[in-house]
Amino acid sequence: MTIRPFAAFALLASGLASACATVPPAIMGDPAVTVTAAAQTPPVGTAREDAADDPAIWRDPANPAASLVVGTDKKGGLYVYDLKGAQKSFLPAPGLNNVDLVELPDGTVLAIASDRSNLATGQLFIARLDTATGTLAFVTRVAVGAGEGYGVCGGTVEDDGSFTVYSAFKSGAIYRTGLQFIGGTLADQTELLNKVPTQTEGCIYDRRSGMLYIGEEDVGIWAMYGRFEGGAENRRLVAPIDNKVLVADVEGLAIAPEGEDGGYLVASSQGDNAYAVFRLPDMTPAGRFRIAAGTFGSVEETDGIELDNRDFGPDFPGGLFIAQDGMNAPQAQNFKYARWDDILAALSAGR
Repeated sequence: MTIRPFAAFALLASGLASACATVPPAIMGDPAVTVTAAAQTPPVGTAREDAADDPAIWRDPANPAASLVVGTDKKGGLYVYDLKGAQKSFLPAPGLNNVDLVELPDGTVLAIASDRSNLATGQLFIARLDTATGTLAFVTRVAVGAGEGYGVCGGTVEDDGSFTVYSAFKSGAIYRTGLQFIGGTLADQTELLNKVPTQTEGCIYDRRSGMLYIGEEDVGIWAMYGRFEGGAENRRLVAPIDNKVLVADVEGLAIAPEGEDGGYLVASSQGDNAYAVFRLPDMTPAGRFRIAAGTFGSVEETDGIELDNRDFGPDFPGGLFIAQDGMNAPQAQNFKYARWDDILAALSAGR
């Protein structure tokens, strides 16, 4: 494939080792507004370990209140929850890290997780989500490349059912895998998209612009075009770790699109238990927030996050934000849900 010079495009902006990093209290970012959780899931089955990691949301277009959430237990497998936080099902699969959902034109919904069960070869673990029952069924594993896979995010979905998945490896390698069901078999092809110098995890793809955002844990957030290979000419550091907006480690990334190129990108600023919010398309800092103690407790040391700014019924009419809670003492880790409209209102009031 031809490498396209980065300057030729109008860029939008001029794990265990990765999780629950304890940062000295002196390292604190800019002031953050606070919200409280509106719901939470039960603790994951793996107690007294760093286990819960990353959530993903499937929105039911016919009945948004009946939408589902898939979350990983790195030691156990994949959980499915409803919007009250109640567990619907569990699929055993130790070694999974990040997860995303891809919906195909025929209505098939796939849960795709980064699979670290083989540390020598990063894989994609693929399961089918039955949206009627809230259950998962294993489909296959797809080898991506040498090394340990961490982050994963879905990319484009074409009319013919082909789709793209991006993998962010511990080594800093970023892979793009094209997949398609052909005669009942899932065909795949992987290529190296790019590489950043050190460990990555969180990633999110903006289908409107074709921009892929990658979190390099101790450096910051990179933007690169998801369709074009290349090195420095196809990446730009759009939000560096500065101990003001972002405090290392930068972990999960999520996006709330608005219009043709607007909206927000949110990042887990794990080092000071906050979330940094950037205004798209230019990645202008728009504030920071925390999930403080309330009915369902506070949230600390977050790895994965997920965000959908559409209506999810009476409990989340202005959108749903989900964060992994890396503490949740005295119980095992879990996932907490917050209202996105509450977060936006707090950010607006805090300016």
